[in-house]
Amino acid sequence: MSPLAIDTGPVFLEAGTKTGLEVWCIENLRLVPVPKSSQGKFFAGSVYLVLNTLLLKDGTARHDIHYWIGNDATEVDSAVASEKALELDMTLGSCSVQYKEIQGQETEKFLSYFKPCLIPLEGAFSSAADQPNVIEYKVSLLACKGDHVVSVKEVPFSRSSLNHNDVFILDTASKVYLFSGCNSSIQERAKALEVVQYIKEEKHNGKCDVVTIEDGKFVGDSDVGEFWSLFGGYAPIPRDSPSLFQIPPSVPSMQLYLITSQGKLEGQNADGLLDREMLVSDRCYMLDCGADVYVWMGRFTSMTERKASISSTEDFLRYQGRSTGSYLTLLTEGLETPRFRSYFDGWAPKEKLKLYEEGRGTVAAIFKRQGFDVKELSEETNEAYIDCSGKLKVWCVAGDKLRSVPVENAVKLFSGDCYVLQYTYPGIPRDETIFYTWLGRASIEEDRVCALSQMAAIASSIKGAPVLAQITQDKEPDQFLWIVRTLIVFKGGKSSRYRSFIAEKGMIDDTYDGNMTALFRVQGTSPLNMQAVQVNSVSSSLNSSYCYILQTRATIFTWIGSLTSNRDHELLDSMLEQISASWQPISLREGGEHDEFWFALGGKSEYPRERDTKKHAEDPHLFLCQSTEGDLKVKEIFNFSQDDLTTEDAYILDCFEEVHVWVGCHSNVQSKEQALNLGKKYLEVDILAQGLSPETPVYVITEGHEPPFFTRFFAWDSSKSNMFGNTFERKLALLRGENDRMDGPVANSLRPHSPEIIPSGKRRSSITSNGTDRSVSPVSSVWSSKSRYSNGVGRPSLAPVVNKIFFSSLKTQKDLASPDSSPSSKDIGSMDIDKNCNDEDDDANSLIYPYERLKVASTDPVTDIDITKREAYLSKEEFREKFGMTRSAFYKLPKWKQDKLKMSVNLF
Repeated sequence: MSPLAIDTGPVFLEAGTKTGLEVWCIENLRLVPVPKSSQGKFFAGSVYLVLNTLLLKDGTARHDIHYWIGNDATEVDSAVASEKALELDMTLGSCSVQYKEIQGQETEKFLSYFKPCLIPLEGAFSSAADQPNVIEYKVSLLACKGDHVVSVKEVPFSRSSLNHNDVFILDTASKVYLFSGCNSSIQERAKALEVVQYIKEEKHNGKCDVVTIEDGKFVGDSDVGEFWSLFGGYAPIPRDSPSLFQIPPSVPSMQLYLITSQGKLEGQNADGLLDREMLVSDRCYMLDCGADVYVWMGRFTSMTERKASISSTEDFLRYQGRSTGSYLTLLTEGLETPRFRSYFDGWAPKEKLKLYEEGRGTVAAIFKRQGFDVKELSEETNEAYIDCSGKLKVWCVAGDKLRSVPVENAVKLFSGDCYVLQYTYPGIPRDETIFYTWLGRASIEEDRVCALSQMAAIASSIKGAPVLAQITQDKEPDQFLWIVRTLIVFKGGKSSRYRSFIAEKGMIDDTYDGNMTALFRVQGTSPLNMQAVQVNSVSSSLNSSYCYILQTRATIFTWIGSLTSNRDHELLDSMLEQISASWQPISLREGGEHDEFWFALGGKSEYPRERDTKKHAEDPHLFLCQSTEGDLKVKEIFNFSQDDLTTEDAYILDCFEEVHVWVGCHSNVQSKEQALNLGKKYLEVDILAQGLSPETPVYVITEGHEPPFFTRFFAWDSSKSNMFGNTFERKLALLRGENDRMDGPVANSLRPHSPEIIPSGKRRSSITSNGTDRSVSPVSSVWSSKSRYSNGVGRPSLAPVVNKIFFSSLKTQKDLASPDSSPSSKDIGSMDIDKNCNDEDDDANSLIYPYERLKVASTDPVTDIDITKREAYLSKEEFREKFGMTRSAFYKLPKWKQDKLKMSVNLF
């Protein structure tokens, strides 16, 4: 038996069954679990296997496997880790992505697991005993690089190690010094401060002084003099001293190789073009992109073939001298990363499993057995995140101007027109404003441009920094529908440009005037969120899952589909009052229609029965973005938090159903139009290859004025968004406990108009010592819109929609405004104990039930509870056991993360 073919035994028995990190280390050619208390401590003489399991919003689990190789590790241990990573993948059903990590050159995804930093230790891991305590404090010099995750390496304690490009930390027994090279960016300096904070807490028990030294400053400060004295005195750093961090290699073009059974590499794309059809399911391939190297393994390949392909790829990189300069990623067919797919033409968006649709019947049966009315369960989470009792103004585009539109009981829009809506609502500590441009599906391009321009002009004329949004008919976001409450969309339009257009084309003017046959589909979630949309007056427009209003010159019909609910019927009655309150309707149920009804629709024909469902909720992705000469470049921020939103930059938060462009107040994005164009360009590129529609709603959000429907994706601390200074100054103030810097609001830097439509690609460094711009992000982590389509990759078609199971029960505005009624057990979800409880009153709720009775598939379920807040009834001990955290820590998480954790323990 090969010494590498060591049996893992039960080590992978429960791997990947829980969310979060699992870490093993190679010790004596065996995998040894690393306890949670030691995770994040990596020894340079060892090799580690790291599994990260994430439960996605569609109900599936995503597994990422990393094997980390220390600089002093043996080749045998490295080979064992590579094989065990494959075996772990096989244990998980070949449904993971594998990454090779080399000390000092880790991927940003890997480093994001161990924020704020990963600092390798000398020696090797031992499971036998704890590492001995060091009596004498060792002075160390650390080099740092990175703006969102930081790569840290120890370098010789010598003046010659310093350079102008990196940030350095000198850790001594009494003080920690931060030395910032003059060419380092503000963001890199700020990130290094987090490492300083970590060192202060972990190695000094929070008791040491922190000193910041700026490159080029060497007189007039005792701390500066003390710093240089530790190096034997000051001496200038050579101007051309290179960075201590390698720049990934580049190749002229991407090259695809077939890996034969003999381990040879055969080129497949001599013309430089790549197509999905080149990849065959019973073969393995290597894609060489320079900085990134991929091994693609067909789903019909054996374990032996996969091991041989990885070995051949590593030999290839070793022969070219690129073993430590490229990122190696291992992919199984069907689990390709978006970036890998983007290199190929003809790659359709991935189809998600319809877990919610397929499992809905099973879940409904479970709830019926527990005594719940399944009709009360919602298909999706739909709630307002802001106060929707504010003031709404509406304007319609009329030529080059805006015409005010009356808003009485309903907002009435025409599909051939464009509108600007201004909504002001009470916020904390000030009123906030959102502007929408609503673009009718049949509207003219000139009207659309005018609407966007007028919206920006009005927004710039008011105080504050309002949120701007561009939305399209039939793609309205939930928050918009909650704001307008009652929305009626008519066919046709009254815009002069629209009417001229249809006249020139000889088209029939079908603009609604109240005296013609019109069919309206009624939809919504409550009387405070309902819509009526005029559709073609033909029977094929009907759907068994909706209710309709058919208006003729002489009669009003209401048609109730056979699959509709009581809620749909209530919405039908409410909407009928808005469309035609004075007429007595003739109510028809599906299957009992009159001949007059079918005659008005031009005769009876086939029509669908299924409700139009939204795609399942996607996990949000955060991207740092730059744009130069029309080329959008983005870098994904993994495991993101509020601290990743640096004031010098602009970011895109992709939530699939809507896109948010966040602009820092020190960003070089100079206008609302520029920010909006970043979002529209992102939709065109579709970085994640997920079939994003170009009509996806785009929000523009300014730092310091983030609305709740944006902050819900973060564990948000509003005081952090109201700090003065650049990112480095803010982090330094927090480190020193100077909270007075947090008192004032951030000034809005966005101007209404700019001659530049696309912002500059350089990221502003603001106040570096020598005035240089910030450094460019590593090539390996930046995606470019031009490179994405360099092979002719077209826009993929939309992926199929998937429905969610649950949503909260309907509440009227009166219900929401009456919090004083005494709560029953079902009211716990609305009580403030969620966010304000602490460890001492963790069991403040008197209704405590055991986990076995609270879980979804319980054989002895509790019925008198709020099923959307099952976790609230757990005892303090069981809560910590199931979630691995206190109740207060849990409720500080964004709601989508709470739901994912609840799903992982069968409480959702």
